Amino acid sequence: MEVIRSIENKKIKQFSSLKQSKYRNKYKKFIIEEKHLIYEAYNKNLIDTLIVLEGKEPIVDVNTIFVSENVMRKLQTNTSLNDYLAICNNVDLKIINYKRIVVLENVQIPGNVGTIIRTAYSFGYDGVILLDGCCDIYNPKTIQASQGAIFHIPVVYSNLDEAVSILRKNDCKLIATSLKNASNLAKTCMFDKYAVLFGNEGNGLSERAIESSDISVKIEMDNFESLNVASAAAICLYYFRNYKNWLTEDFEGLSKI
Repeated sequence: MEVIRSIENKKIKQFSSLKQSKYRNKYKKFIIEEKHLIYEAYNKNLIDTLIVLEGKEPIVDVNTIFVSENVMRKLQTNTSLNDYLAICNNVDLKIINYKRIVVLENVQIPGNVGTIIRTAYSFGYDGVILLDGCCDIYNPKTIQASQGAIFHIPVVYSNLDEAVSILRKNDCKLIATSLKNASNLAKTCMFDKYAVLFGNEGNGLSERAIESSDISVKIEMDNFESLNVASAAAICLYYFRNYKNWLTEDFEGLSKI
């Protein structure tokens, strides 16, 4: 049984460095802090090391290190003292099915990215593509907001040109969310294969992303002009998941195709 009580321990210093994205990228590892997330990661065989507060019993059967209270506080990001945290290996899920995809461009707030990943997984989407400018999916706040969805749905990084090329090769229609020259969401159909694009919290999608898309849609609102990107994503992803194609002569969604 390994017990570490010094914050100067070499392993502890390396584990603690995983709070920074550059070291997560270097070591291909990340930290999770909630028990239910630890169970999720364990079921996916992602846990490298379980960190347990002295006096507690391990909750999963993996390589385990017991640590003192000061060491646990050194490793955690939570305010209250953790009983457990885990060092995990990066998730390696690849998008195989390109029927329903979510694309995020320059979405920088970890809670928004995590919530959208959780929503995409909940509604049965096949993957999430993060374009340039998006936050790190292994940021603790992203992981927490995803509620473990990152262990189940493929999340990959790309750039706009590469993503558009791949999506078009897989016969996906690109649907941009924008307030400019956009059809109302309620008058937009669900295509057989599609990708829905969401942009930055303050500025929305870039002009290049909008121009690269087949259609632009907006959510009809009575008062404010826009919603939080995670809220907008939930509405749009639910809409496209549940509506059937209703092709009529008045259908505005086909006007740009």
